[in-house]
Amino acid sequence: MSSSPLSRASTWLRRLAEAAMAVGLAGMVLAVFVNVVLRYVFDTGIVFYEELSRLLFVWLVCIGTIVASAENKHLGFDMLTARLKGTPRAVCTWLSRLGIAYVMVLVVQGSWRQVEAGMESFSTVIGYPLALAAAATLVLALGVLLVLIVQTLQGSRPPHHDDEGLVE
Repeated sequence: MSSSPLSRASTWLRRLAEAAMAVGLAGMVLAVFVNVVLRYVFDTGIVFYEELSRLLFVWLVCIGTIVASAENKHLGFDMLTARLKGTPRAVCTWLSRLGIAYVMVLVVQGSWRQVEAGMESFSTVIGYPLALAAAATLVLALGVLLVLIVQTLQGSRPPHHDDEGLVE
């Protein structure tokens, strides 16, 4: 049984995002661990690693947000929608997706302006363009929009929770 091209692309992108998160987390752990050892054993540290771990953390959070959105594991308030069925639930789902799309479009616009402004500014220690940090939220917003489009095309609905909070 072959899966659709959309499903294969989605799986490939999710694996790529998870791999990027793993590399980012490993880099953060290494940078922080080395700095802790240097600080406590040699009473020194590498400032480069502090800046690097901050940058990796921003990217880790943004990529993780996309993955969580794709897996419907993001924070959500469903006290009302969990009790709805049929057309009212579908209407609420559509309104919710429209609201999310609107906010993500605003984030794309603001992030793009930050990327443009950051091209001329550089970090203090490493010297990377600050646009690199601002690009994380741009990627986040575009990724969440893409997930939203895929979920809408596939007709997937948010998971329904029973009264104990368990997913049905």
